[in-house]
Amino acid sequence: MGEHTTTIDMRVELLKDSVVKAPVVWKEGYPYFVHPLSDGVPRQSAELLGAARDLISEGVDWDSIDIILGIEAMGIPLAAALCLSSGKPLVIGRKRQYGLPGEISIDQSTGYSKGEIFLNDIEQNARVLIVDDVVSTGGTLHPILKAVEANGAIVQDCWIVFEKGEGMNKIRASGGWPLNSLVRIEMQNDKIIVLE
Repeated sequence: MGEHTTTIDMRVELLKDSVVKAPVVWKEGYPYFVHPLSDGVPRQSAELLGAARDLISEGVDWDSIDIILGIEAMGIPLAAALCLSSGKPLVIGRKRQYGLPGEISIDQSTGYSKGEIFLNDIEQNARVLIVDDVVSTGGTLHPILKAVEANGAIVQDCWIVFEKGEGMNKIRASGGWPLNSLVRIEMQNDKIIVLE
């Protein structure tokens, strides 16, 4: 057990170290960290993606999951990695409408953008694992959680790599969803602070 805990600690430290060193850019007065797991740049290493995948995978009760829902864009690599390691099917919450039967349209608004997310092929009573890269304001995740349940599926688990700001706490206060994150951070101007 001690060796397993050390391995988990090393992967968490890798994620923490990588985000603290991430460059910060400003978009419309909003500090935005640029990270391989949240932006695909700088280049993403197999070690970093594998650390996030393994930490999430170890926290999920896979027997209670029917499908993985990854959120476009940067939830896709993580969802794909989890699909391959777990053998569970995956769907993507897309920013493009396809007009397929049963498609669900979700209005989403983040700190720096507005738009729609479209869900397809999530069956009633399906037990869903939602994965995404970052939650800041909760403007994407919160409407997705509500839409999944409103359409008869079950949010069985939800994992976010980076929890930034108060968005997750606001979502936690508004519902009983199982919300988890690997690393909690806050921005102090252009500095990234890891919270314990």
